Amino acid sequence: MTGLLAGKVALVTGAGHGIGRGHALELARHGAKVIVNDLGGSVHGEGQSRDAEVVVDIIKERGGEAVADFGNVADEACADAMVQRGVDEWGRIDIIVNNAGIARDKAIWNMSVEDFDLVMNVHLRGSWLTSRAAARIWRAAAKAGGGRYAGRIINTTSGAGLLGNFGQTNYAAAKAGIAGLTLTLALELASIGATANLISPGGLTRITSTLGMGAPKEPDDFDPEVFDRYDPSLGSPIVAWLASDEAQFVSGQCIRAVADRLSVLKPWQESAGISSGEKRWKAEDIGRIMGTDLFGTRAPGLRLGG
Repeated sequence: MTGLLAGKVALVTGAGHGIGRGHALELARHGAKVIVNDLGGSVHGEGQSRDAEVVVDIIKERGGEAVADFGNVADEACADAMVQRGVDEWGRIDIIVNNAGIARDKAIWNMSVEDFDLVMNVHLRGSWLTSRAAARIWRAAAKAGGGRYAGRIINTTSGAGLLGNFGQTNYAAAKAGIAGLTLTLALELASIGATANLISPGGLTRITSTLGMGAPKEPDDFDPEVFDRYDPSLGSPIVAWLASDEAQFVSGQCIRAVADRLSVLKPWQESAGISSGEKRWKAEDIGRIMGTDLFGTRAPGLRLGG
């Protein structure tokens, strides 16, 4: 155990397997006490189990402190309770890592409303509910104290949400929504000294295995001394750092951590623009303008005088 997160209390949702499991183990390795949340359902959101207890046992075997939580992040009462669990167990809650997720992939013409709603509920609503619960606790603590509380929210997005992916209109919409949620959280939490950031991790997990990437392995099944690009815990050290006091200056950022590459992604920004000169646009001119000045798919030709 190291001291980067000594004295901190963290909630990691969806921590029974894959990326979330890696996050929970890494936070504990750095001294955080961890609430390991996982409903224990299948990758499609069906059923329940006590998978979180396995992760708790691993943490304890390694000398850390952890408790299991089996609540559904999409349920308001459960989300409030799992955040409050940190206060009840250890007197505080400092870190929220929203990782819980499921996949129900289908092309839009085959996707049911239930497929859409359930994925949105787990990913987006769940992230919002735990973030709200933590924000309320931190704001009250800040008011009662010196006006500041260095809480940390680390939400999970994905390449599908940032770039799109066939068959994942539900998953991609949820992950893109989480990006918007995080940007706004960063603005709202700034007044009390808390931060909110995005992690976009990679690795072979139960969800990515549905895309034909092979059978997943748990983070603790990999040799820590050997680099493996499919290890779902490769982004976990970034999460641990974002959760630490060292990362106080970082908020509203999206960090992509896939294999051996670390990068910062920016939200929608203007890449090209043109003014109408305070005149109403004419639809018949738009095609030429889009091709020449915005998309660059049409040669503009020689332009004299500017």
